[in-house]
Amino acid sequence: MRLQTPVAEMVAAARARITEIETPDLIARLGDPDLIVVDIRDVRERQRSGYIPGSFHAPRGMVEFWVDPDSPYFKTIFGQQDKSFVFHCASGWRSALTVATLQDMGFDAAHLREGFSTWEKHGGPVEFPASRKVEPG
Repeated sequence: MRLQTPVAEMVAAARARITEIETPDLIARLGDPDLIVVDIRDVRERQRSGYIPGSFHAPRGMVEFWVDPDSPYFKTIFGQQDKSFVFHCASGWRSALTVATLQDMGFDAAHLREGFSTWEKHGGPVEFPASRKVEPG
């Protein structure tokens, strides 16, 4: 089966029209009270790899519903118009598509270009959930 539009093309098109933040630049902004970092990875990814301290978890499948004030699932954190939102996933693909969709909805946001994949390499702090299960090994 040949797809009409492969996902790599969708991501490239999204990246061409959204704001991308480099990892060191986001690390430098941590602690900014006007910044909200939104982690759209699956809860299991967060448990396994950790997460950016202070980040808000919004599972990818719920983001549009949580952002829309007319949705019964709206989360008030997304109603803060004086804040800057930066979304991230593991490698930047899901967050690029997410931010492009949010932009289409009229919600202003950016995304972490390389995702969480280079966060620790650049010296970014990582936290783990208290209920993290340690793998034997």
